[in-house]
Parts: sequence; C-alpha cells; structure tokens
Amino acid sequence: MLSEPIATSDVELRQWYDRVRQRTTALTKGLSAEDMMLQSMPDASPTKWHLAHTSWFFETFALKPHLPHYRVFDADYEYLFNSYYDSVGERHPRPARGLLSRPSADEVFAYRRHIDDAMLALIDTAPSKTVADIIVTGLHHEMQHQELILTDIKHALAQNPSAFSSGHASASLPTSAAQIATDSAPLEAAFSTFTEGLYWIGAEPTDFSYDCERPRHRVFCNAFSLSNAPVTNGQWLAFMAAGGYQDPAWWLSDGWDCKQKTQWQAPLYWQEVNGEWFECQLDGYQPINLAAPVCHISYFEADAFARWAGYRLPREFELEIAATQSAAQGNFAESDRWQPQPAAAGEGLKQVYGDVWEWTSSSYSPYPGFTPEQGALGEYNGKFMVNQYVLRGGSCATAQAQMRPSYRNFFYPHQRWQFSGLRLAQ
Repeated sequence: MLSEPIATSDVELRQWYDRVRQRTTALTKGLSAEDMMLQSMPDASPTKWHLAHTSWFFETFALKPHLPHYRVFDADYEYLFNSYYDSVGERHPRPARGLLSRPSADEVFAYRRHIDDAMLALIDTAPSKTVADIIVTGLHHEMQHQELILTDIKHALAQNPSAFSSGHASASLPTSAAQIATDSAPLEAAFSTFTEGLYWIGAEPTDFSYDCERPRHRVFCNAFSLSNAPVTNGQWLAFMAAGGYQDPAWWLSDGWDCKQKTQWQAPLYWQEVNGEWFECQLDGYQPINLAAPVCHISYFEADAFARWAGYRLPREFELEIAATQSAAQGNFAESDRWQPQPAAAGEGLKQVYGDVWEWTSSSYSPYPGFTPEQGALGEYNGKFMVNQYVLRGGSCATAQAQMRPSYRNFFYPHQRWQFSGLRLAQ
C-alpha cells in the first residue's frame, strides 16, 4: 500500500476520511467491551478512550467552529476525552481513563457515527483550505492513535495472557518449542557509509507535516556509517549473555538507576522458560525469532547495547539522511502482522522504514526558526520538547501513510511499550 497523498479534492478527502475512520474501527475486531476499557498503566489509554478522543478531535477543531448548526453529541465528552489541550478546557486525569465505565462502548461507537455523519456533511460543503488542512491533520492524528490502540491493548492483554485469543482459548506459554534459530543466526553488523557534507533536514513545504518537522534547514554532518539492519533478538541475547544488564559500565547513570529500580533483565514482554526465551505478541507467547529486530526496549537499554557493542546510537539527522535515500516501504500496520520481521537477504540498508522505531541520541527539541501552529493545535508537539528523545522510521504498528523521511516520534528514555528498537552508528 502506497502512502496516502494529501487530498487534492473534496471527493478524495471524503474517501480518505472514510478509510481512516473505518480502519480504526476495524482494529477493535475481536475485542470485548471489557478489553476496550482496560488501562494497564498511566502511559497507556483504553481502546474505548482512543475511539472517543479521535472523534472529539474532529468535533472540537473541525465541526464546532466550522459546521453551521452542528449539534454536540454530549457536552460531557468535552471534558472526558480531551487529552492535553489546556487551551480548550479542563480534562479528565489521564491515569484515570480506565475508570470511565460510562459512556459504554456502544455509546462511544454511536458517538463515532454521529461525528462521521457531520464530518462528511462538512466535507460536502467544499471546505476552505484552512478547514481541509484541519481535517487532514485530524486524519494523521487518528492514524497515530491507531498505533496507540495496538501498543496499548498489547500491554493491557499482556497482564493476562490467557485472554489473548479471540476464541478465548489459552494463549499461555507453549509447553515446549525450539528457539527459532535453525536458519536465522544473528546477523553480522555490516555498515553503509554516508559522506561528509551539508544536508537538507525537515519536511518538504508541499507535503503534510507536523510543526515539529519544520522549518526545513541545512545541517553539516561528518562522514558516518549506519548498520545495514536494526539490532536483532539474537544480538540482544548475546548482550544479555555477556552480562549487559549486570554491568554498570555500559549504562548512563540515569539508565542504571532506572534499571535497578525496575529490575530489567530483558526487553519488555520477554520471558525465559527452561532455558528458552519467549516473547509475548498480540497472539500470545511465541518463541523468540533470533533474526527479527529486537523491540520494546528503552532508550537507556539501546544506548547501553550500543556502548557494549563498541558503537553509538545514530543522531536523528543521520537517520533522516538515510531515509531520504530510501523508499517509504516496509512492514507497517497495514500488513496486519504487528510484529517485527527478519530483514530480507542482500546488501545495503534494510528496514529503514517499518518493523521498529529506532532510538536516536537526539533530544526532542525545536529546529532553528521553529514556530508552533497557531491556536489550540499549537499544543500538539511544541509543549513536549523537553526530556524526551527522538525515534525515527516507524514500526509494524505505524500506518504507512504516516511515513516520510522527516517524521519525528518522541518518547521518554525509560518507556518501552512502543515497538522501539535500534540501529548502530559509527
């Protein structure tokens, strides 16, 4: 599936709106109302909340200001489903979203239908470019929440693995399974080199982008090399076997303190049984595939591995330079695999897009001349530019239409529930 273009007509915008909204609803197939209410940690949100919040976004920024005579579905939703837009009004506390048994899942789906009917009516009015841009932003926003639906429900269901199967059969650890290693030995760390020079960084002005990807500007980069593929599970097992989680020499001070407090011994969702390692996936526990990219690791773990291996994490500009020279193709959410896959055979850079988000050593900060969006949408990115690190490239849970070389994701260095991995640099 090719990336979605920015809609150039009202008909295309209507079709794109339908596809994105239907895709979100389709992700709930097989989930019960009880599943959709789960909030397993403060960083995650219930599926039901994501369904309502993405609708709230269109209601708040498109319908109420721009559709004459629009009727609000429920005035309480303005408080319940606001995420972090302080300029819009007060909001329900994020850690308590899982306590919202009401409205019910059925009522939330009714809310979505109400919003869809009104949004299609708005699109049919041939909206101005300003309104069309808000709608396009809302669709990209919804695709981000599609990814969060997958990562958040995975974390929730992992607390009770027997609930994973849609048929309600046990999905607990297999009684015996050979490690997937017969033809998938850890990949060698081959590298591709990029020359020293001035490079353009940031979003093209003619394409959709978030304000944090702008303005486009030039940076000077010394010559650098990137490993041809992300670090694999097999390579990570070697790090573990070498005592990587026990030796503070490889860890940043904050990272070592975090590891000690959390007692990390392996990536999130890994479990050892009788000397074999298993990984909790969206279809339950499966044997570790040694050739697949490692995922669900924090920045602290990624940085420790790179130091142990004798390399470093890439800077975000280095990954953007590589991405600019690669097609935005890979294992994305549309594959419905939702698990990183082994790299294909062959030379050169692989998996620049998809499979796993790649941690960088770059702090999430504004570009020179950064100007946030005006109004409430200015709170979308700029207010989070502190104490977080940039990730690049998308994952197996990212919509392909989201991907472009300039796309910046960002998380706190201790967070692990996203499909986050790493690529080595030197």
